[in-house]
Amino acid sequence: MSWRTVVVTGNAKLDYKMDYLVVRKAEATTRIFIGEIGLLIIESTAVSLTTMLLSELAKHKIKVVFCDEKHNPQSELISYYGSHDTSAKIRTQIQWTREVKENVWTEIVAEKVKQQSEHLKKYELKVPADMLKQYIEEMELGDKTNREGHAAKVYFNALFGMDFSRNKDCAINAALNYGYGILLSCFNREVIANGYITQLGLFHNNMFNQFNLSSDLMEPFRILVDRIVVKDKPEKFDSEEKMNFIYMLEDEVKIDGKHQYISNAIKIYCKSIFDALNENDVSLIKFYEVI
Repeated sequence: MSWRTVVVTGNAKLDYKMDYLVVRKAEATTRIFIGEIGLLIIESTAVSLTTMLLSELAKHKIKVVFCDEKHNPQSELISYYGSHDTSAKIRTQIQWTREVKENVWTEIVAEKVKQQSEHLKKYELKVPADMLKQYIEEMELGDKTNREGHAAKVYFNALFGMDFSRNKDCAINAALNYGYGILLSCFNREVIANGYITQLGLFHNNMFNQFNLSSDLMEPFRILVDRIVVKDKPEKFDSEEKMNFIYMLEDEVKIDGKHQYISNAIKIYCKSIFDALNENDVSLIKFYEVI
């Protein structure tokens, strides 16, 4: 089972040898069994790697995220073939009806707002937490009245102050965006691994966003990033602060009655979403609980 998050920084040479990722640095050489790796982050532009390694990473469906010169996620490696029946899965995806997509999307955003409300309760912010509960009760099919958007404004203002905006250039937003970027990469991996394509979303349909479906599915998991940012309240966002998110996927949550790493919870959740879409049954969706 893949669970390990590997981050490569500084000058390094990466290659593949006998089922191991080999990281060669001036001070030492490290070997990591490739079957344990769920996410590989190349944080430095001073890293070189072989095409053999890239091929094996793709075969093992390991998500690889490449960072730019500022150490921010910039691109990722996505395999052409996530599943043996990808063509059939894509045909099925195209045929998902508007009704079933709206039903599933409503469940997703309702769960997101519920998680936000629970997060506010942790900090004894009862009034805004109750407001979010009210938004869930008011939510219509497909969230046509945008209760999610109203909830987001209340939620972020309660956590970070009335002058906070998600468009503001600050360390808090930099931290949120970095964490969300890591989450998005993980959801891209699961969408592809299950044989679907990321461009065709349930709600998101931006022609310039090639990850519409992943953006839909990740919504309830954003709160896991928010929790880290609220706890740390970064005044700057450099390499040291980024490390708090690197191993986030190795934290545990409860899903389907069991404790799981967040990386595995994402797998279980995504599979349940696809089951719900294909069977037109939202009761099949499995959401996580914070431990």
